[in-house]
Amino acid sequence: MVMTVDSPILPGTQPRFRQLKFLRAAAIGLLIGLAAPVFADDLPEAQRLLKQGQYPQALEKVDAWLAANPKDAQGRFLKGLIYTEMNKPTEAIAIFTHLSEDYPELPEPYNNLAVLYAQQRQYDKARMALEMAIRTHPAYAIAYENLGDVYAKLASQAYDKALQFDGANAGTQNKLALIRDLISTTGKGNVKPTVAAASTPARTAKTTETRPAIAPTASVISTTPGAAAPATPAAPAAPVAVPPTPTVKVAEARPAPEPAPVPEPAPTPKAAAADDDVARAINAWASAWEKKDMKAYLGAYAADFRTPKGMSRKDWEAERSKRITGKGGKISVRIEDLHTTVDGDSATAKFRQHYKAAGLDNSTTKILILTRTGNRWLIKEENTR
Repeated sequence: MVMTVDSPILPGTQPRFRQLKFLRAAAIGLLIGLAAPVFADDLPEAQRLLKQGQYPQALEKVDAWLAANPKDAQGRFLKGLIYTEMNKPTEAIAIFTHLSEDYPELPEPYNNLAVLYAQQRQYDKARMALEMAIRTHPAYAIAYENLGDVYAKLASQAYDKALQFDGANAGTQNKLALIRDLISTTGKGNVKPTVAAASTPARTAKTTETRPAIAPTASVISTTPGAAAPATPAAPAAPVAVPPTPTVKVAEARPAPEPAPVPEPAPTPKAAAADDDVARAINAWASAWEKKDMKAYLGAYAADFRTPKGMSRKDWEAERSKRITGKGGKISVRIEDLHTTVDGDSATAKFRQHYKAAGLDNSTTKILILTRTGNRWLIKEENTR
């Protein structure tokens, strides 16, 4: 899966996230009031050291800056990036989490939290962080792209789990193949980040309270390794205030009177007998499956039974025999909530199937299409949901 990480620096460095693609860079700028001159160059120096891979020295410079400016957003953001490059995700997550709590209007910390969570395969947390980034900044394209990647990974896991319980489901197999193809074709290997100019702290004569502003870069890196276009930093922009959602009062409406229920016609004795015959045929099929009686089990299927995946009847019977008789221990097949519909010589049965065997315990919804042959109901089609 390819995800985009916000990083205000690191031109020409090899990213630690080997499976992620850095597409854009963004710098968080903050007006610094009455900063001590001795620390004025600590952040640019820390950025230079990080670019050169000198992480302990970069961390030392950032810590010196934060000692004098503990609330500085850019310094804290940079410290999170240093921990990321040092392969210390726990410390980086803590930095970005606290930063998002102190400056909830900034989408970048949420985005980078999502990338760290995704690297740890915590995709639900990654999804929630990206949704917060989008809620903070509805036009944040990076977060939307990353959210799409997270959803693709969650879908892949869900389809894979479904196939563990129903490996013969061709529809699920096709969906999983499409998702995996999407994930594999979006990744282009290790891509270097774009170059983002470090924001220069501006001193003001007097500052009572400052808030960080976001200075996104304007360029997107090429998906071809080594073909990165330099990013042009934009001037810091003030956070956009989101107007409150107006409250709309809705007039109460009186509910319309519910129509009197129409009683269902009672089944005729002949129809009721047909339903009973279908239920007995299904229970006999499940019983033969439990007993591993392959003659009775395979005999419950019609001659024109629609085999899965277009298999020949002979190959399908051989596969079923191997899967059923090859299992050690007992097999339990329990039918629950059976509903049947009979239409002449055709019937549809829908039920909940509870299956237990050695190392496997699952429940699925099954639909059988049966046809009447002589005085017997035989399975013509079998579908699992």
